[in-house]
Parts: sequence; C-alpha cells; structure tokens
Amino acid sequence: MHINRSLFDEVMVPNYAPSPIIPVKGLGSRLWDQQGREFIDFAGGIAVNCLGHCHPALVSALTEQAQKLWHLSNTMTNEPALMLAKQLVDNTFAEKVYFANSGAEANEAALKLVRRVALNKFGADKSQIIAFKQGFHGRTLFTVSVGGQPAYSDGFGPKPADIDHAEYNNLDSVKALISDRTCAVVLEPLQGEGGIINPTPEFIKGVRELCDQHNALLVFDEVQTGVGRTGELYAYMGLGVTPDVLTTAKALGGGFPIGAMLTTTELAKHLVVGTHGSTYGGNPLACAVGLAAFNTVNTPEVLDGVKAREQLFRDGLNAINDKYQVFTEVRGKGLLLGAALNADYAGKARDFMLAAAEEGVLLLMAGQNVVRFAPSLIIPEADVREGLARFDAAIAKLVARLNAG
Repeated sequence: MHINRSLFDEVMVPNYAPSPIIPVKGLGSRLWDQQGREFIDFAGGIAVNCLGHCHPALVSALTEQAQKLWHLSNTMTNEPALMLAKQLVDNTFAEKVYFANSGAEANEAALKLVRRVALNKFGADKSQIIAFKQGFHGRTLFTVSVGGQPAYSDGFGPKPADIDHAEYNNLDSVKALISDRTCAVVLEPLQGEGGIINPTPEFIKGVRELCDQHNALLVFDEVQTGVGRTGELYAYMGLGVTPDVLTTAKALGGGFPIGAMLTTTELAKHLVVGTHGSTYGGNPLACAVGLAAFNTVNTPEVLDGVKAREQLFRDGLNAINDKYQVFTEVRGKGLLLGAALNADYAGKARDFMLAAAEEGVLLLMAGQNVVRFAPSLIIPEADVREGLARFDAAIAKLVARLNAG
C-alpha cells in the first residue's frame, strides 16, 4: 500500500487538515518524515510530549506493563492506577482522583461534578457555570459549550443551558455575572487556544474570592498548563490560588492518552457509585506510562530547566524580532509561549507555521495572530538554538515574500 497524504483524503473524515508531512520516527526533540527529512519539534504534539519522543523511561514503562496487564475496566482497580493517583494526591492540593482518557473527558467529569455538588447541597436552581471568552475546554458538546469560542460550538443543535461567558482578566465582567445561582467558575490558569494569555494576579485572586462569596466552586482546566509546562508542577502553584477541582491530561501521559480530574474528598463524595464512569479510564497501560512521565517531570532539575529554557526561547525570539519586527510581544510562561504578530502580519500565524516547517522546525498556532511554542520540557539547549535559527531563516524568506507580494 502506498501511504501518503492523499490517502488521508480518501479514508479519513475531513474534520482535520493535516500537514503534508507524515512523520515516521521521533527521538527526543527531533522527528523524521517518510523522506528522511529531519525536523526540530517545537510543537510537542500540542503540549503533550513533555519528555519528547520515545523517552527511555516511558518506553520502558509501556513495554514492561504491556507484558503484564492491559485492560480490566473499572469493575476492578489496578496497581498502576493506584500508584499514579497516590502521586497526584501527594503532590497537589487534591485528595481524590478520577481517571479518564483525555482532557475533554476530564473536563466533562469536572462539569458534571460541580453541577451535582450544587444540586445536592443547594438545590436545582444553583446551576449556572461561568466560563471565559476565548477559553477552550474540549470538543464534547458540554465542554465545547463551556469553551468560549462559538465557532467551535455552533451548528450542533441546542447547547447545554445555563453557561455564561465573562472576559478573561476582567474581574468586573465576572462580578456582573456571578450570583448565588452560580455553581462554578471554570477557567484556564493561562489561556492556551485563546492566544497564550497570562492571568493577572488581581484577576485570579479576585475570581477565587468571588467564588467563596457565592458558594461557587473554582475549576482550573490545567489540561495544557499541567505537569511542568509552566515551570511549576501545576500552574496554580505559581499563582497563589488553589482551585476546588483541577483537570489534567496532555502531558500527564507524555504522549499516551490519559486524563484525570483532581478534587477534595468533600466534593468527590457527591460522585457516588453509578454517577459517572469510563470504560478505559485508569487502564494499566496509560497509568504505568503516566506514572513514569509524572515521576520524571516532578523533579527540581526538570522544573527548573523549564524556566531556563523559557529564557532561552524569549531571548532568541526577541533577537529574531529585533531583525524582522514581526511580533508585538512574547507571552506565556515556562514552555507554553506565544509570539503575538503585529498589525503588519495580523492573521498570518499559519503562514509563519508553514514557512517554519519548510525550514525544518515544527510550530503551532494559538488563533490566527499568535505563533505558539510547546516543546519538550527537556529539549536540549542545542535543539532550541538550532530550531530558532531555522525559524529565523523561515521568517527572513516569509517577510521577503510578503513584502514582494
């Protein structure tokens, strides 16, 4: 069989528009395609491959577990799930863990939990969920409705009700919506898809206080920011604010599908037997890999290394901008960074991404105006420098082409 990009159009549902590049091998922060071309990976599978490709600790955990036990369903528990849950509980505010397969499923569980808690404690009237414009929480109908991007949620019939959207970093907009009817406020402690937007300290602390005043729960979606991405184990740890519920996925499995919802014993007790579930959630393969990824990331060396690499990226991107004047700022924290394009290049993030791929470096977008970087947390500094050099070359060609056109 001849496997190429045209086969995608033949056999796959057209909801994606993948690159013509088909990688066949990865190692560390480098990828190779079918033709043997090498790429430096600054995309990380959209902040998933926290230890790069084929990290030996993850390969070892997967192959060892694959020879022991693959699947049981939740009619039984298993050792890897219990070990990973214990690590999550021991290293965060949480006391209880629910495992799922993805960030959307972890968020679905969190949203069902906050609604159930409010119903049990206060009655059916306390059902409003406040989320944020430009937020992103997954693609199920409930999570995409909570996400504040109508382009993703329109066109699928009636949406789940009683969801309102405030403006991120605008506390007054939250005050205008919140009341004793509010069951929860849901937010990313650093907006990802919405453009790599950091919360201000006043905003994030103010939201916590408003939740406390109105007996509303605070849910942090840390699907993208969690497991070392910001240089903290979880982003909330650097904000001085503790949520009531936290969701984690993406980097949690280092590339193997797994998600989790973390919360307190007091809240968890409302999800009694039969109220929620997942066939694959907490399966031994995913949890064994997740445990290896978590234990590898949760060290001072890796977390401090994220901050050092952040500075390397910032310095390199600023140097590039001094030459070409294409960015207004570099946003974000740790290794979740966004270079925001200025007015001259507005709406052209995809052009930058495609130009970079031509030069052998893989990037992401966060909306049409932001070039996003989410590489391995342990990317070698030499790869950072080489990738930025390739990005420099890509911008030189792109700027010349756009100015000529």
